[in-house]
Amino acid sequence: MTISRELLDILVCPQCKGAIYLNKTQDALVCDSCRLEFEIRDDIPVMLVEEARRLED
Repeated sequence: MTISRELLDILVCPQCKGAIYLNKTQDALVCDSCRLEFEIRDDIPVMLVEEARRLED
């Protein structure tokens, strides 16, 4: 995983502008508030709400 700490510190959820974090496998970013997971493709986070995966409760 090559996403820098600096980038992770400034990224926010595009829907609610809340905090996001790396999932356990470090292949996606998660927003707990919106229950969305944003995939990381080729070391680039895809921060599009339309392409995010909805997390189950």
